Amino acid sequence: MSRKKRDWRKGVFYHVVSRGNNREALFLNGEDFSTFLQILQKVFEQNAFKVTAYCLMTNHFHLLIAPQEESLSNIMGLVNKKYATYFNRKYNRTGHVFEKRFYAEVVHGKIAMTEVSRYIHFNPVRARMKESPQLYRWSSFCAYYYNLSSFPFFDSSALLQFFENQPTYYCSWCFEEENKNNLKNADLTNSEKISTVYPHL
Repeated sequence: MSRKKRDWRKGVFYHVVSRGNNREALFLNGEDFSTFLQILQKVFEQNAFKVTAYCLMTNHFHLLIAPQEESLSNIMGLVNKKYATYFNRKYNRTGHVFEKRFYAEVVHGKIAMTEVSRYIHFNPVRARMKESPQLYRWSSFCAYYYNLSSFPFFDSSALLQFFENQPTYYCSWCFEEENKNNLKNADLTNSEKISTVYPHL
């Protein structure tokens, strides 16, 4: 049976998550992380889109992405296929690299955009990989925190419009909101812990 075709809307942002097969590692070293971003750039050059937040974790990645002319399914299909080819060739392996179809959910409006971006950027902190998000190299938070230029596919304006176009305001808000959530969680028992934004992932 063929899979149901996904609907997509031009210029609308989606939170995309894609995991390694059996939740195995997608990125084993810095070259892998860098190659994925380069592939994302190459696909962007052929099929325009905007990414306003991203984070590459060891066995999955997050994108806050808005397709322009090409469908989201086609864009992600190209990205994942190109990376899978690279990964299998480099490590002399065969078979699936990604677990299943990527997860995607529409993100619209100030609250959703800001909260999802914060969730994405603080992944390395919640996974106890880094103490603070700006210390994690493979995340767009560094571009906001250090006010750095990034790949052409990266477009911070969709987020910064809510913070007077000031990256420092956005970063300060992220830290403040994360601290509030940490204080709330500290008052709960383990069985009552607040779930993450996407507990089913």
